[in-house]
Amino acid sequence: MSVIPPADSPRPQTPIDLVAERWVDTLVELEPVIGTYIGRTEVGGRFGDLSPEGHERYTAAVSGVLVELAATEPRDEVDEVTRTDLTNELGLTLASAEARLHLRDLNVIDSPSQHIREVFDLMPTATVDDWETVATRLGAVQEALDGYILTLREGIREGVTPARRQVAEVLEQARKNAGPESFFAEFAAGAQTTGDGGETGELPSTLRRELERGAGEAAEAYSRFARFLADELAPAATEEDAVGREIYALQSRRFLGATIDLDETYEWGIDELSRMVREQETIAEEILPGATVEEAIAFLDGDPKRKLHGTDALKAWMQETSDRAIAELGATHFDIPEEIRALECMIAPTHEGGIYYTGPTDDFSRPGRMWWSVPDGVTEFDTWRELTTVYHEGVPGHHLQIGQAVYNRGTLNTWRRQLAGTSGHAEGWALYAERLMEELGYLDDPADRLGMLDGQRMRAARVVLDIGVHLKKPRLDGQGVWDAEYALEFMRRNVNMDDAFIRFEVNRYLGWPGQAPSYKVGQRIWEEIRDTLRDREQQAFSSKEFHRRALDLGGVGLDTLRAVMLA
Repeated sequence: MSVIPPADSPRPQTPIDLVAERWVDTLVELEPVIGTYIGRTEVGGRFGDLSPEGHERYTAAVSGVLVELAATEPRDEVDEVTRTDLTNELGLTLASAEARLHLRDLNVIDSPSQHIREVFDLMPTATVDDWETVATRLGAVQEALDGYILTLREGIREGVTPARRQVAEVLEQARKNAGPESFFAEFAAGAQTTGDGGETGELPSTLRRELERGAGEAAEAYSRFARFLADELAPAATEEDAVGREIYALQSRRFLGATIDLDETYEWGIDELSRMVREQETIAEEILPGATVEEAIAFLDGDPKRKLHGTDALKAWMQETSDRAIAELGATHFDIPEEIRALECMIAPTHEGGIYYTGPTDDFSRPGRMWWSVPDGVTEFDTWRELTTVYHEGVPGHHLQIGQAVYNRGTLNTWRRQLAGTSGHAEGWALYAERLMEELGYLDDPADRLGMLDGQRMRAARVVLDIGVHLKKPRLDGQGVWDAEYALEFMRRNVNMDDAFIRFEVNRYLGWPGQAPSYKVGQRIWEEIRDTLRDREQQAFSSKEFHRRALDLGGVGLDTLRAVMLA
């Protein structure tokens, strides 16, 4: 039975919903960056308290919500999911606090150092009032980083520090943010208003000076942060990249919303990687008879018809591809509401190498966006490699999944629409969507299929690498145990990407344990659920109905997804 009522009969708000709504309000107050992410502008001029005292207030709030949830009875199946998943998420938050993970919270992609900078990408900038809020937040960067430094210093005192490799990489990022041509300087220099018709306007001179001053203060704040990293944290940081089984298991549960057997998953990852290689070898033969995978890739890389030159061409191609997929799939295989048919493809203002998605605001005033952070010096892009990326980040991937949850405001509370879920649920769906596009005929060109498999092979390799490094598994070549150098060598053998991308990716895995495997493991669980239902329902099974039911749940942990869909 579906847990989602018909669209024409909005579900009444329940006491469990009210607990979740109050938690969202509390979260926005304590972590205004999250407020900006979901379109809450009332706290857009500040940051949260990243000091040890701020962390204590946050965990106290988490404990209070857990007490409320335990004392509130669910009224229906929607409530059951909300209480189960919110309880699980908050419980993992407290477990992470007990493990003192906040004292070592620094890595190359997802830590306060990046969050403080990246929030400016999502702030409204159309009006003078918007830019005044931006100016206020620029002036608050120093206080935010100072609080963060206090937390990292407490970690130094307690001997709980991040890996030196992560400190060195974040130090370089901080120096870029502090330089004379930093993001902040360019951001302030390009400030202008935007009318409803797209026309631009100048800001008042006083506000422009305030923005320039705030940009200078933010850059100086990152300069001070860089000095702290170099002078204090780097000497105290651990040389060890591996976090060990206990922390890794905790992080794995956090990223999956499920408990898995790490050793079985490692062995499965090895088998899955071998399967991806065999698939690639078969397709390479189709592309160029007698060719190896490497030779087929070299052949495709030399094809001018599959080449894009410059980020403007990349952005235009991404947008065209995305728009076509939304139009065609919305007419056939998915019910895509009008509100989520807009997806903006963006070139990110940073140059770190990541590709990511940001969801729409709750009122869809800011649409979902696909971002590409292109490394310095990378000017050419191959469509055969990147086609599946557009489907992964857009439709039927992240944008359809996340946008559908936001759309279901008649059923889901704000937490369920905007904040619930795990990396395994979201990224697993996106990889599932890649394979689905192959089934639907969108990857009939062998070159495009090879590109999809290149990404899937990378995700399988990450399962093996991530668990191998952090659990110190024996190397596949039998020469000792996994370490950073072997991880880099392993990825170079299994990924056909620019070396700058590969280095960034490996550093990401080393500093963000448990996240990288969540993609492929999540895909595995999504496919297991679908296949179980298909076997059970036989001719009555409808993939369109399966997708609708699953996406209407919004973000959930994978254990919850399995329980609800197979009930």
